[in-house]
Amino acid sequence: MKIINNRQIVEDSWQTVDDETSIEQLPSGKIIVPLAFWNNHKQALTARDDELGIKLNPEDDVADIAADLASFTLIVLQFPAFRDGRAYSQARNLRQHHGYQGEIRASGNVLRDQLAFMERVGFNSFEIDEHQDINDAINAFDEVSVKYQASSDQSLPLYKRRTA
Repeated sequence: MKIINNRQIVEDSWQTVDDETSIEQLPSGKIIVPLAFWNNHKQALTARDDELGIKLNPEDDVADIAADLASFTLIVLQFPAFRDGRAYSQARNLRQHHGYQGEIRASGNVLRDQLAFMERVGFNSFEIDEHQDINDAINAFDEVSVKYQASSDQSLPLYKRRTA
């Protein structure tokens, strides 16, 4: 599957593990585990040599993994519906309140029209719905040329940038 990562179309190299997988069945390589799986197998997962990602649902509190952020190369945040914006808050909290510098991926109902806004709050990786043109989705990042508010991608609001 192809994804957008840092505004580039790349092949996704991660494998997703579900709650039903036993620790002995884990594939080698980069894996993404659900929060419950992480909580149940934290010690075994941190002992692995491969990169680790975690998938959070909108109702999960990022503060629950704040002490473990160094263990994750990737954090996947779910958008079950386009009108569910809780993952925006999760991404912003990860970047601004917890200082997470790794990859934050938007997954689920990720629409082209939302990509620029997702990037502003801290997302840098996107799983584009298979019914959308991923090549066209890249154009969404530059459609808004002037951003007034401060955000994770611009620390100063426009009025302060103009006077600086």
